[in-house]
Amino acid sequence: MTAESTYTVTGMACGHCAASITEELKRVVAVSAVTVDVDSGTVVVISDKDLATADVRAAIEKAGYELTTEGT
Repeated sequence: MTAESTYTVTGMACGHCAASITEELKRVVAVSAVTVDVDSGTVVVISDKDLATADVRAAIEKAGYELTTEGT
């Protein structure tokens, strides 16, 4: 099973922001791909299973940003 979720993240301004978020999210178990769109403030996470929002939030906060909308 593959799951895809889109999140809204605030505080991103550049490619470095995207790289930091991608790095932290790829450390979450089961995450296979991350796509960050700085302009729209969205992060798409593809994983091998449904992810707990708390895990995604923790990774984004560790990178220094804020999750404002949970995965859809």
